[in-house]
Amino acid sequence: MIRERAYPVEPWHVRETRLDMDVLAQSESVFALSNGHVGLRGNLDEGEPHGLPGTYLNSFYELRPLPYAEAGFGFPESGQTVVNVTNGKLIRLLVDDEPLDVRYGELLSHERVLDLRAGTLHRELHWRSPAGRDVKVRSTRLVSFTQRAVAAIHYEVEALEGPLRLILQSELVANETLPPQSRDPRVAAVLESPLQAEEELTTDDGGLLIHRTKVSGLRVAAQMAHDVDAPERTSIESEGYEDWVRTTIGCVLKPGQTLRVVKYLTYGWSSRRSLPALRDQVGAALAAARLDGWDGLRREQREYLDEFWDAADVRVEGDPEVQQAVRFGLFHVLQAGARAERRPIAAKGLTGPGYDGHAFWDTEMFVLPVLTYTQPGAVRDALHWRHSTLPQAQERARTLNLAGAAFPWRTIEGPESSAYWPAGTAAFHIAADIADALRRYVLVTGDQALEEEIGLELLVETARLWRSLGHHDRTGRFHIDGVTGPDEYTAVKNDNVYTNLMAQRNLLTAADCAMRHRDQALDLGVTEEEAAAWRDAAAAMHLPYDPEIQVHGQVEGFTRLQEWDFEHTPPEKYPLLLHYPYFDLYRKQVVKQADLVLAMHWRGDAFTGPEKMRNFNYYERRTVRDSSLSACTQAVMAAEVGHPELAHRYLREAALMDLHDLNENTRDGVHMASLAGAWIALVAGFGGLRDHDGTLSFSPRLPSRLSRLEFSLQWRGMRLRVDVRPHQTTYSLRNGGPDTVVELRHHAEPIRITAAQPVTVPVPPAHPSGPQPEQPPGRAPLLHLPENMS
Repeated sequence: MIRERAYPVEPWHVRETRLDMDVLAQSESVFALSNGHVGLRGNLDEGEPHGLPGTYLNSFYELRPLPYAEAGFGFPESGQTVVNVTNGKLIRLLVDDEPLDVRYGELLSHERVLDLRAGTLHRELHWRSPAGRDVKVRSTRLVSFTQRAVAAIHYEVEALEGPLRLILQSELVANETLPPQSRDPRVAAVLESPLQAEEELTTDDGGLLIHRTKVSGLRVAAQMAHDVDAPERTSIESEGYEDWVRTTIGCVLKPGQTLRVVKYLTYGWSSRRSLPALRDQVGAALAAARLDGWDGLRREQREYLDEFWDAADVRVEGDPEVQQAVRFGLFHVLQAGARAERRPIAAKGLTGPGYDGHAFWDTEMFVLPVLTYTQPGAVRDALHWRHSTLPQAQERARTLNLAGAAFPWRTIEGPESSAYWPAGTAAFHIAADIADALRRYVLVTGDQALEEEIGLELLVETARLWRSLGHHDRTGRFHIDGVTGPDEYTAVKNDNVYTNLMAQRNLLTAADCAMRHRDQALDLGVTEEEAAAWRDAAAAMHLPYDPEIQVHGQVEGFTRLQEWDFEHTPPEKYPLLLHYPYFDLYRKQVVKQADLVLAMHWRGDAFTGPEKMRNFNYYERRTVRDSSLSACTQAVMAAEVGHPELAHRYLREAALMDLHDLNENTRDGVHMASLAGAWIALVAGFGGLRDHDGTLSFSPRLPSRLSRLEFSLQWRGMRLRVDVRPHQTTYSLRNGGPDTVVELRHHAEPIRITAAQPVTVPVPPAHPSGPQPEQPPGRAPLLHLPENMS
């Protein structure tokens, strides 16, 4: 775990003031740069030491066997794993004859800064070689938001005494040696040197490598070139081999002189394009980058982020750690989706190899809600990606003897890649999650064209899944049996409330959409009878409820299961899935992550206020948060049911998940859903944002430590700003004409906002909420509120 305040608390920067080898891999994830297409882990420029080298391209993967002790019909046969592609970050430096390696000589100072407004990673170090020669090195790295295939590094070496002979070696390296990523020898064999060389080319100031994966047959090209500003008598030469190309720059610096090098990198990959076409693609991208130059790339990067932050920034007064963390989270969420362009947004983005680079349901239910209100174009592309995988989902449904489309639990390209079917295949709620992401996007943007183009078909095929997966019993109630909800400790059960409620909305949304677009619906074979059957199933949806204790069962019969023995579960036995058999977890009342509580967030319209309070209290005592997805949802519902201080603690846990490495696995990549969850906890929790019935609704109320919360949302092309203070809230529009009106609700009361007239309304006093609920022993929110917060 990264110790408390490893990074100084600053509103717009994440700063590392010294190099800590014990958390090098974690910092590589924190300092990763990406644009959704290209991802560079925050490895040191010289490549060593490293925790985990990593350069990734969205959806570039290798196929691997899925391990089964005992296979069964319908089990997926192969999985997909993200590949570490050609590394272009490497810039090695020799000072006289000593390689710059921070493990040797003397590192007199070292600092790295992730600048959230500039979109760059800056590094400065002062190093004394074992021979006593001093140099200062400054490097700035970016992955361009405006030029999708481009990354660049500005590298400077200053001689502090001299003369110094410097040799700079800038490289492209494929098939790097990586730490073991799998204990399965078959998988390890697939991932060891997965790239086969196809072409190598050198130029005077750079070079090109083209490779192809051995099994999936994907082709990748990487090219580099350099602009060099150096004293006279500087030599530049390049050499290349099948797995590496190196450009060597040599010069002698006098004291105070500086060697400046700009390294341009371009990447491309394809499963279809020929080798010459891919070579030309990266060459053209390189020419465009050099045309703009380093200054142009930095200027474009800042302009892009200025526009983003103007529409998306969240201001928090009273908790500077959360202020830094929510911006850090928004930056990484943007990096994951900005230029993904009809490819998935993975659980780790492009920051590490965790989860094999797969996308899960948390993309739709955590990441996309944030992007819908802040960067809706990225959501449009993400929905297009899901639609592109529809044929595979339909085929998967047929394999399972179901109608419609069964989307995968985890995937890169579209096929199911989970070898554990109780948490994979049985987690059918992914279909409704996709439908809800589509519903929200259309609601927020008014993009009817997308609804007609792909939305209707997605809604129809997911509705057909639910109608075939569920059934009416003899009394007419509709049940969905044998499924797994968000809580993976309660698997393959009947009538999961979250699944049933999300399926209910899916069915109704599909029926409504089919009626709006009748001709297109007829083309898909939708009849009025089929749409009526969807409505009937939705109206008859069964929700388990225990009248004796007056709470909803997470699944049918949950409240009668044996209680987990929390008192005798030692802290070192968490997370439970690593220390107890699933058989034991499945038959007891223990919850890995918010499930029914998540249903109360996204389907809060299906519960009364008293039901929410009783349900929250009941499940709070049984939820162990062995998942990073849980804290933000518990924050949202704690705020709603009247426990703002508890909500604040859950907010901090979600927001600081990676900056403090709370789950001790940030080395594998940041937790994209938890980072998005910081925004959700603030905006949906303390801002009270809901959009259940097509109208924006807010119920803002701050905890005692926060004096102000201000955030912006995009709504139908408008930029709405919400400024929450302890006793009042101001709503304003930041664009639009004089006739522009936005209607919303504030604590259930309707109000109208115009561009000319902000509206300030009081925050009503909170209702008494009773004693604060307890968590399982030892599982209270991890991060208490500092006494000196201001």
